[in-house]
Amino acid sequence: MDPIKIVETSPGNFSLLLIAGTTDVDGVIEELGHEPNGYFWEGVAGWVVQTEAPALTDRFKYDPEGGMFVAYGTDRPALEELSVRLTAVASDADRARQLVAAAKESGFEFDD
Repeated sequence: MDPIKIVETSPGNFSLLLIAGTTDVDGVIEELGHEPNGYFWEGVAGWVVQTEAPALTDRFKYDPEGGMFVAYGTDRPALEELSVRLTAVASDADRARQLVAAAKESGFEFDD
């Protein structure tokens, strides 16, 4: 099962859903001293947008919870791009380690 999906919540409104605790890198995230919850994934999304995809800035909003990360808005292509980028982190232990290390080095803090 894919931990990330995009759903149309009402006509023209979309949500990207990442179910926390279901990714391939949960153990790695814990090894790195973080909790793989929705708030951690909000940090990942924010870091990815800030450092890799600034064109996505302000094209959706975040609404994390402990058990789920949600990004929502009317711009489905932006959410699809975010999904691709989050999937790259959620499915690759080395990518997750590199992202957390780069964020830590810059002083970025995950709110997990």
